[in-house]
Order: sequence, then structure tokens, then C-alpha cells
Amino acid sequence: RVGGHVFNSKDKVVSDWFWSYFNKFEEFTQSKRNAKILLENKIVGYPIENFIFQLNKDTATGIIEELINLSKVNFKIDQAKNFGEFLLKSFGKTLYELYFEPYNKKIWNTPLESIDLDWLDGKLPMPNFTEIIINNILRLQENDMVHSNFFYPIKGGSQFIIDRLAQGLNIKLSTPVDKLVFKDKKLIINEKDEYDCVIYTADVRGLGERLHGLANESFEFSRLKSLRSNGTSNVLCYTDTTDISWLYLPNPNLKAHRIIYTGNFSSENNKYGERRSCTVEFSGFVPEAIIKKEIKKLPGNLEHLAFNYEPNSYVIQDNETRKMISALKSSLKSYNIYLVGRFAEWEYYNMDKAIEASLKLYDEILDRYTL
Repeated sequence: RVGGHVFNSKDKVVSDWFWSYFNKFEEFTQSKRNAKILLENKIVGYPIENFIFQLNKDTATGIIEELINLSKVNFKIDQAKNFGEFLLKSFGKTLYELYFEPYNKKIWNTPLESIDLDWLDGKLPMPNFTEIIINNILRLQENDMVHSNFFYPIKGGSQFIIDRLAQGLNIKLSTPVDKLVFKDKKLIINEKDEYDCVIYTADVRGLGERLHGLANESFEFSRLKSLRSNGTSNVLCYTDTTDISWLYLPNPNLKAHRIIYTGNFSSENNKYGERRSCTVEFSGFVPEAIIKKEIKKLPGNLEHLAFNYEPNSYVIQDNETRKMISALKSSLKSYNIYLVGRFAEWEYYNMDKAIEASLKLYDEILDRYTL
């Protein structure tokens, strides 16, 4: 009911499709992104490279000197071997060690040197030295991000979106897909429901054990077991009033990595209490007892309300992942099985990108069946 998923898209096709199901002005609120970073017990603006002026003089001097030196090298993203190297050679050692390394180690829960760059296309902060200097001198805000402005349901949170999109569809809830058989050019689910094609959106690592009847398999499903993911422990809390949207927590001494102030997205998220709601995220599994202790270290006088652990929240790619998924897609297509979604395609999709991928797949399937 108070989920943190927001919507915005710079893709007109995606935006038009989404708003064809909703009344933008009556069913949603629009907010301006106000993200911050808790750095050494001080609230600093986000993205951090635009708010160097808020750091102490010695730290700011070191960052500027490093950025000047890096600007002379003209480092290109395709020269980086991995995510860690990209951050280090794009922003310099000081910013890397102060923010980028500790925060990203938390959220991905894996060495940054083992993370490939391709899958973060469109999500990487692309530094421009001149812009960084101008933004710090004139103290300009960042407006070029996808979610610099975003929409959020007035009532019902993220679930409102799901419920609306589900209207008029024959969706079978609480029905696990245990078996998918290809027989006589048809796909049979759980030995009773027959279909011409299947679009698989679940965790691709579990697909092989469900599939039967594929002749001369050109893909070894056991390879999918090597795909890595990271889960999150989430706690819903009451918090003091603030105007922040997201607060990032790079400090290694704090187990949490982010606070989402969902109570600021819609007043309906606070209707059952006098205080505002927020969601605190921890990477991986963290016992609820430890979480209750950890939130006492965070700003806002947080009060624990509810706890949830999701074992799979983030996909992690290496330099072989996209080749593997591409080969799998090619193999499955001959059986009219398609993959789409974050865990099916092993792509780091947000809502807008998941919709974009789904619409492209829809067009592909439509073309195939109408030719």
C-alpha cells in the first residue's frame, strides 16, 4: 500500500501507454525528486558531484584537483573494464572512497570489480567536468535524471497501478506454474491449460526445471545457475517530517543503504498515523532484531512498523550474462516461449524500462503471428 515504486518516462510510447490507463491529474501526485546523502552525519545534496561545495574545504579541494586531472585524461566509459574502474576513473579517488564505493558495495553486495558495465547503460552517472564546476559555483539542481520529477498514486501506492492494469484480464492468482510442456506445437501449463505462446516473466533460473518436451536443446539450462542476484530486507517505519524523497546511506557503519520517504509521495501513505511513513532498505538478509537496533542510528526518530525480506531484488550481471540470455532467448523463440522483465531477462529494469521491454516484445510477437 505504501510501496516506493514511482513512475516517469522520457519515452513517449511508454508514457502514452501508461497514461491511457490512468487519469494523471486526478489519480496521481507529481513530485520533484529531492534526493540527499547522509555523509559524515551531514545531509548533502544528490548527485554528490553537484554538491561538492557542501563538503569540508580539504575534501572539496581534493575532489576538484582530481577532477581537473581526470579532465585532461579524457577517460571514456568503454575504456573501463568494470563498474568499479569506471567510478574511480570518472570521479577520482576521493569521491570514489567517500561515496561511490561504499554505497555501491552495500546495494550490490558484491565486489564492484566483478560488475560489468553494459547492463548499467542509461543508469550510470556520466560526469562532465565543466558542468560539475558550473553546478557547484551557481548551485544548480540536477534536472536531467529520468526521475527528477515523478508520479505516484494518490491512493493505494504501487499496488494501485497493478490492480488497475489487471482489470479485465483473466489472471489466476496463487497458481504456481510447476510444469511447462511443448507438445504438438502447443505449450501446456500444469498439464491442463494449452497456449500458442508463453511469455515468461519470473526468475529465469527456475525455467529449466519447469520445461519439458524441448527437442535437441541448444541451451544448457544449468548455466543459468551462475546468475547472481541480491535481496533486500525492508522495514516500514514512522519518521519525523522531512522534505526528502530518498536518502542514501554510504556509511559502512550503517547497515541500511537507503531510506525512501514514501509519506512524502502521497498523504494517503500517512493516514493511519500522525507521523509520516518511510521504508528503510538493507542489502541482503538482516534479522528483524538487528534492524530494530540499526534504525536507531538513522535520522528521523524512526519507529518500526513492519518487516519484509525479499531474497531477490537486484540482478547482477557479469561480462557473460547478456550473451547467455541472448542465446537462451534465441533457443526458446523456436518454441514460442519469450522472456521479459527484470529477472526473466536479467536486466536492471525499473518500471518504465520494464514497460518499454514489454511493448517491444508485444510488437515482435504481433508481427510474427500476423505475417
